[in-house]
Amino acid sequence: MKLRYVGVFLLAAACSLAAAPASLFDGKSLAGWEGDLKWWSVADGCITGGSTTEKIPRNQFLATERSFQNFELRLKIKLTGDPKTGMINSGVQIRSLRVPADTEMSGYQVDAGDGWWGKLYDESRRNKVIAVPADPNAGENAVKKGEWNEYRIRAEGPRIRAWINGVATVDYTETDPNVALDGKVAVQIHSGGIARVQAKDITIEELPPTPGAPTWDKVGHPKPRDPNAKKKKANAPAAK
Repeated sequence: MKLRYVGVFLLAAACSLAAAPASLFDGKSLAGWEGDLKWWSVADGCITGGSTTEKIPRNQFLATERSFQNFELRLKIKLTGDPKTGMINSGVQIRSLRVPADTEMSGYQVDAGDGWWGKLYDESRRNKVIAVPADPNAGENAVKKGEWNEYRIRAEGPRIRAWINGVATVDYTETDPNVALDGKVAVQIHSGGIARVQAKDITIEELPPTPGAPTWDKVGHPKPRDPNAKKKKANAPAAK
């Protein structure tokens, strides 16, 4: 009986280590974030990226100044644009760092855009889709196009899971010991078309760290980008 009470106490103590959800955006400024202010601003109480009048020449990211390891991230995102002008695409970058002398970030991206919703892409690292929903239509069917959609992203140890509007999309477990399991959170606006992305209600609940997990400091920070590296195409590829 005493052992049972000890177990309950230890479980309660472990749960208490997780921090309460904290807001990453104050709704008024970009305090705590960094990026090219030509492409990022606060409009209508939302983080706003891209343009309604000109094409995005290069991928742009607005990133947190802080890094995180294990967490549950929630945010609402709205992506708009005219596909006739080029690729209309965005995504939520996690466990990522900036590529030196570039606008890019390297790391995991939970993607957003027609043909991409709910997929997990490895940005400026493996440069490919690394996980897709078990139901290939799950992400697309869950999305309200041109409207607000809620992403819930849980990264815990090597496992990354995501939901769109409550619908499960990817469930991926990293097997490469040289891939960092920490880094920054960012919002992307993809190059190509005349597009705008907005994000709001951004909260993060930090979870207990994973002992011995690989970090960017351990595995090495991103290197300058290879100009011949593959770029994301308008038609989403299958996972490899």
